[in-house]
Amino acid sequence: MTGPLRSRLQVSALYLGGFLGPFGGAVVASMLPEMGSGLGVSSGSASSSLTAYLLPFALTMLVSGTLGARWGRLRTVRIAYGVYLVASIACALAPGLYFLLGARVVQGCANAFTTPLLLAALAMITPKERLGRVLGTFGALQAAGQTSAPLVGGLAAEFDWRYAFLVLAVVSAVLGLIGLPAQASAPASATPERLRDALTPRVLRIGVVALLGWGALGGLSFLLAFRAEDDFGLSPGLRGLLLTGFGAAGIVAARPVGGLIDRIGPRRTIVIGAVGGAALIAAAGTVNVVIVVGIVWAIAGVASQFVLVGVNAAVLGASGPNRGGSVSVVQAFRFTGAALAPLALTPVYQVHPAAAFLVPAALLAVIAPLVMPAPDSRAPGLERSS
Repeated sequence: MTGPLRSRLQVSALYLGGFLGPFGGAVVASMLPEMGSGLGVSSGSASSSLTAYLLPFALTMLVSGTLGARWGRLRTVRIAYGVYLVASIACALAPGLYFLLGARVVQGCANAFTTPLLLAALAMITPKERLGRVLGTFGALQAAGQTSAPLVGGLAAEFDWRYAFLVLAVVSAVLGLIGLPAQASAPASATPERLRDALTPRVLRIGVVALLGWGALGGLSFLLAFRAEDDFGLSPGLRGLLLTGFGAAGIVAARPVGGLIDRIGPRRTIVIGAVGGAALIAAAGTVNVVIVVGIVWAIAGVASQFVLVGVNAAVLGASGPNRGGSVSVVQAFRFTGAALAPLALTPVYQVHPAAAFLVPAALLAVIAPLVMPAPDSRAPGLERSS
C-alpha cells in the first residue's frame, strides 16, 4: 500500500473508530428479550448488559485520555482494539449472564482507550476554523454506530443474538490493523499529562451537559424497544428498524450541525438541541401511533447531534493543557448517562411507562441550558463565535 493511500485510510479510520462506542453499547438494545431467553433470565436482567458495557466504559474514560497521551496514542489504540476483539468473542461464547456481563465490562474498558484518543487526534490535525465540521463528521460516524447497532442486533436475534458480537470482533480487528495517521500517532509524552488539568470546573460542567444529552436522548433506545414490543407488538427486526431512524437522521445532520457550530458557537447549538430534544423524547414516550413515534425518534437523532457535537467542540475548541484528557472526561460523562439510564429508568418504566420518558425530557430541557458554561473568551476560533 502506497504512503498517501495508507495515510488516507488511517484518517478514515479515525472517523470509523468513532462508531464503535455507540455501536458496541447499543447493539443489545433491540435483542434484550432474545438474550434473556437464551441466557435463562428476564429481559430486565438482560438489560444490565447495557450498563455492564457503558459504566466501565464511562468510568475508564475519566483517565484514558490522559494515560493514552502518556503511553503513546498509536500503541494504546492498537492494544485497546486487540482487547476489544477478544472480549467480543467471549461475549459471543458466553454460557450465562454473569460471564456475558464480565466480557461486556472488558469491552467497555478497552473501548474507553479509543474514542477520546481518536477525538484528540482529529483535533490535532484539524485547523481551528474547520473543527466544528470535522467533529460533525465524527459525530455522523458515531450516529452510524447508533443506527446500525439496533438493526444489526435485531437482525441477529432473528437467527442467534450471538452473531452480533462477532460483528463487533470483526470491526475491532480491522480498525486495529489500520492504526492512526503518522501526524496523530504521538509517542509517549516526555512531560506526562496531568489529570487535574482536565478536571476543571468548565470541563465538568460541559460533562454534565453531555451526560444529560446522551442519557436522555440516545440512551433511551432500550426504553423505546420495550415500548415497541409492549405497546405495538413489533418483532425484533422491526424494533431494530424503528430504532435505526435515530441514528440515520443523526448521520445526515451531524456535519451540517458542525458547520452551524462554526458559525454560532457550541453553547447556542447545545441549548437548541437540548430544548428541542426534550420535546421530542416526551412525544416518543406518549404518542400512540407507531409511525409518528418513528418519525419523532428520528428527529430526536438530529437534536442529539446539536448536543453531542456541541460538547465536543466546546471542550476541544477551548484553551488550556491536556485537551485529550479533557475530551476524555466529557466523553466519560456522556456514556455515564447512557450507562445509568437503564438502571434508573427500567424500574420507572415498569411502574409508569410514560414517566420513564417524561422525567429525562424535563431534566434535559431545564438543566442543560443552565449548566452549559459561557464561551471561553481566551480560546480562538469557534469558541469566540458564540
